[in-house]
Amino acid sequence: MNRMTPAHTDTALAFPAGSGETLLDLNEVGHTYRTRDGGGVEAIRSVTEQVRKGEFISILGPSGCGKSTLLMMIAGLLPTTRGAITLGGDPVLGPDPDSGIVLQDAVLFPWRTISRNIQLPGEIAGMPAAQRQARADELLSLVKLDGFGGAYPRELSGGMQQRAAIARSLMLSPSLLLMDEPFGALDAMTRDEMNVELKRICLEAGATVILVTHSISEAVFLSDRVMVLGNRPSTVREVVSIDAPRERGSEFVTTPAFGAYVGQLRALIGAEGEHA
Repeated sequence: MNRMTPAHTDTALAFPAGSGETLLDLNEVGHTYRTRDGGGVEAIRSVTEQVRKGEFISILGPSGCGKSTLLMMIAGLLPTTRGAITLGGDPVLGPDPDSGIVLQDAVLFPWRTISRNIQLPGEIAGMPAAQRQARADELLSLVKLDGFGGAYPRELSGGMQQRAAIARSLMLSPSLLLMDEPFGALDAMTRDEMNVELKRICLEAGATVILVTHSISEAVFLSDRVMVLGNRPSTVREVVSIDAPRERGSEFVTTPAFGAYVGQLRALIGAEGEHA
């Protein structure tokens, strides 16, 4: 795979300044869905990539190319039918508490307060109540929901519910945060605001993030690198490094560099099924 920027193409992958060792290793990973007649539908043919600690990686590609399938394999929620995945040097063979996941729907329990929703992974893991509460309070502050810990999901806006879902995913301090279209159901203005907040949250938490998105502009705004998948059965068509400061405000979207990256990715993916 080549590293590409609007200015040049190079054969070496570049990682963000200060990034550490490899956290996630995908080695010729593939998945074939079995059909009722005994046949198979090959969704992903082969993906080989390494993700360093602290990186923010977005996955883009045409609709139906297997973006979510790849994320579910990384999460251990779907087995690989080819290749291997390791997280922190250990094989991913099933759900791992070292991975947090955020979906398009916040999936908060309506009968639990926001604080108790956030604490749920800690309860399951057997974390002492006082420690759970302290961690939940810390996360409420991180996602700017101070004062809402005692509220119920129905009392929060969609964007606030997604902040709570992000906080819940960070409860056990996972080394990897996986996100599948987390803001897809939000209106455009709220989504833009949430992207700024997500960038801040991830930098403050020191999280390693893999985001599946259909939005080219979202991927450029948030990412250190963007992985572009080809049509099904997919392989990695290209990895584009976003050469911009990691701390980005909304003004970044008005820069020529932002427009150049969006144009480059649009050309790689093709207009069909994608939007910026």
